[in-house]
Amino acid sequence: MGSKMKKETTFIYALVPLLFLMGSLFYAIQIAHIDVHIPILASAFFAAGVAIFGLNYTWNEIEEGMMETIKMSLQAIIILMIIGMVVGTWIQSGVVPTMIFYGLKILSPGIFLPATVMICAIVAIATGSSWTTAATVGIALIGVGEGLGIPRNIVAGAIISGAYMGDKLSPLSDTTNLAPAMAGTDLFTHIKHMLYTTVPSFVITLIMFAFLGKKYTGVALNTELIDRILGTLSGNFNLNPILLLVPVIVIGAVVMKVPAIPGLFFGSILGGIASIVFQGATVGSAFTALHYGYVGESGLAMVDDLLNRGGLDSMMWTISLIICAMILGGIMEKTQMLATLALKILSVAHNTGNLILVTIITPIFVNSVAGDQYLSIVITGRMFKEAYAERGLHPKNLSRSLEDAGTLTSPLIPWNTCGAYMIATLGLAPWTYVPYCFLNLINPVIAIIYGYTGFSIEKLEKVEKVEAEV
Repeated sequence: MGSKMKKETTFIYALVPLLFLMGSLFYAIQIAHIDVHIPILASAFFAAGVAIFGLNYTWNEIEEGMMETIKMSLQAIIILMIIGMVVGTWIQSGVVPTMIFYGLKILSPGIFLPATVMICAIVAIATGSSWTTAATVGIALIGVGEGLGIPRNIVAGAIISGAYMGDKLSPLSDTTNLAPAMAGTDLFTHIKHMLYTTVPSFVITLIMFAFLGKKYTGVALNTELIDRILGTLSGNFNLNPILLLVPVIVIGAVVMKVPAIPGLFFGSILGGIASIVFQGATVGSAFTALHYGYVGESGLAMVDDLLNRGGLDSMMWTISLIICAMILGGIMEKTQMLATLALKILSVAHNTGNLILVTIITPIFVNSVAGDQYLSIVITGRMFKEAYAERGLHPKNLSRSLEDAGTLTSPLIPWNTCGAYMIATLGLAPWTYVPYCFLNLINPVIAIIYGYTGFSIEKLEKVEKVEAEV
């Protein structure tokens, strides 16, 4: 088989494995209600079969492609492992509870809706999880909003807008680490570049919710549930403002150009020390939090759901998904399937504006047909990475677009895992909340406008361009 001449990878050969993937994921998500790992892995071996029997590739060549792609994701995997450790010790030490406590304190009747956006953003930045934010603080805010007579869909829009803004910018978020890994840039360069699209979107979102919330100014706020959360946090942790120095020190280290892996590892150790000093934890329990995350019984299930998380082990689900996706991506890349699909899509991208446009549209399409935000980032990133390098565009433009579209549109699609989760968690009807997810709708539009105007679209430096070509 190795002596056979390879056939050209036509669009049909590239499309068949993609259709198999879409069908497998639809069955897994919509019918069987199972995790997507095995369907992705099955699709990878289906693609390998197409390459071997249809295009005359050898297994050794396919395996080489798999290994090369997995190797490219190893830095992101290491960072994810360390982030799990950070989350565990930052919760045990009281850093995350302190951030949540003071975030909830800013709530007041006249600014309930914009405050909801702010609170959810703070919690999501602190935890790195939009899902956890919605399932805990989000549920509490839904109850408060209904007490004020604010429609549930509007409050849900504020919750989702804030939660995904925080998730998108949090270095603790798995998608925030995945996007730069796929594009070929580093975590903190990616986060800084996202500020150009995210901050204006966030400001516009706050203004729109402030306008919607004007009619509720002066209404007495029923804060019973919020007070229970605050009381539970203060009763179970020593909430000292000094603890906020821990994230400040880590951010300062990043500003001083400390690489992400040692910087975040230092942050996890600093969190462990703080848990010993401020919460009276033992050295053994600090190591346990690093490995297995924080586990506690606060007396309030909602707080337990928010804080019982983290640890190196907590990232294994995401890491295994990344590896499965990398196996599929490596096979499709090695056999020219991704390149063929990209060329078909890129045939309409005659300028930078069109390139950004198709980069925004493609993750939305993958979110819709595949039902998973991770795949929307992985597939689009792998498809368009070379196109950005060939045009002399910095990979952070690609990573930003992946999140502007892939991460932010995932909760808007009811059959997407994120959309289904938000609907079930917040008690929503499909589509009814979507018009109020202002940030999720505005951000992709701003990204497209930037693409056509050239604002914040950065070029590769000459040295970087040579390295990218190599």
